[in-house]
Order: sequence, then structure tokens, then C-alpha cells
Amino acid sequence: MKDEKTVSEAIEYRRSIRVYDPDQPLDTELVKRCIEQAALAPNSSNMQLWEFIHITDKALIKDIAPLCFNQNAARTAQQLVVFVTRKDLWRRRALANLEMIKALYPEKPKAQQSRRERVIKTYYGKLIPNVYFDFFGIYGWLKYIMVFITGLFRPIYREVRAQDMRVVVHKTCGLAAQNFMISMAAHGYDTCPMEGSDTWRVKRLLGLARGAEINMIVSCGIRKSEGVYGERFRVPFDEVYRRIGQ
Repeated sequence: MKDEKTVSEAIEYRRSIRVYDPDQPLDTELVKRCIEQAALAPNSSNMQLWEFIHITDKALIKDIAPLCFNQNAARTAQQLVVFVTRKDLWRRRALANLEMIKALYPEKPKAQQSRRERVIKTYYGKLIPNVYFDFFGIYGWLKYIMVFITGLFRPIYREVRAQDMRVVVHKTCGLAAQNFMISMAAHGYDTCPMEGSDTWRVKRLLGLARGAEINMIVSCGIRKSEGVYGERFRVPFDEVYRRIGQ
């Protein structure tokens, strides 16, 4: 294993590898540490509505490969990491944040509480439940109508329906996956994020909770030269970059 790369070096090194060397196994504990780095990713309201399924069982990888349409990145993988969203755990995670906050700010009369203390307790105790709660989509649409009307007069947070929060937790999980892949690259390990899979069958195979959703499956290994499918292509940077200000 080469010396650990800097962040910039790891970003440059990372490629989506489609073919891994079967003769070069991975250090499972090192991969686990990279997953721990994934859990440090920024996430919406620190709700951490994710799970990481680390698969090292070769038989299970073989069973999952057809569910990834037998992509080379799945068939030749040494290990897999399945990034899973858990929007259904919002009550538990909001309570965990609230308990942490109460530990930081012991109970005292409201008049003695700082504004920051009052706001953050209200945020996790009242605002988060209001945003995440829904009832067959009905309450979500009521919230959307109220937000739309209020938003005619002042700026307001508009992502209040169940489908909006689903997008939020998937964005959050994607940030964790990127942390993981950059951390792996820093150690000279390779990855490939795979969105092409039968997520329902993978979910059933892994016995995931009913409210869980698969964000992506990341294959892991050591690259073979033919695993890099050509030079990296990006559209001209000027097409995607716009600067506003001096």
C-alpha cells in the first residue's frame, strides 16, 4: 500500500473502476475505517438518516452481481458497500439530537435560556417533526399549500412534502458515499458507484427494513488496467462554472 494521498491527490486518483484484480484482496478493517469516514459527511439537520451495509461475503457478492445486471464492477468486486437511506428513522434520530442538546444545555427556567438554546430545542422538538411527519400525503399537501401562500410574502423553506424529504435524505446519503470513495482513494483502493441495480431485489436479499431505500451500491477492489474505460471526460469547465461578484 502506498503512502496515504492528500485530499486533492485522492480526488484526482479516484476513477469509477469497472474491473478489479482478483489477486489483490482488501484490508477489511481499512475499508471499515473508510466507511467511518463516510459517516462524518455533512448531512441535513444532522439527522444522519443512512445505513452502510458492508459486504465481504463472496457468495453474497456473487448473488448480488446479477441484480446489478452483471456489471463487471459488481462481478469482479472484492467487497461491496450498500448505501441505504432511512427516512423512516426520523423520529429516533431527531430524539437523539434532542438528547444531545439537552446534555449540552441542562434544564433551567425558560427566562434563563439563551436564544440559541431555545431555538435549537424548538428545531428538533417541533420543527423537524412537523417537516418529516405526513399522513398518506394529505398533511404534506396541506403543508405545501400553507408554505406556498406564506412564500408569496416572505422567503420560506418549501421542501415539506414526503417526496421532498425523500430527495433530502438521498442527497445526504450521496454525500456520505462520496466521502467513502475519496477516503478509499486516499489509501490507493478503488471503487465504482453503481446506480444500475434492481434495488427491490437487493433490498429483499439483504433483509433491509421496509422503510429503507438503496441510494447506491459501491463496489470495491484494486484496479486492473482494463478497469479504467478510457481517459476521464468532463465537459469544458466554463460551461458549468459561473462567477458572480468581483
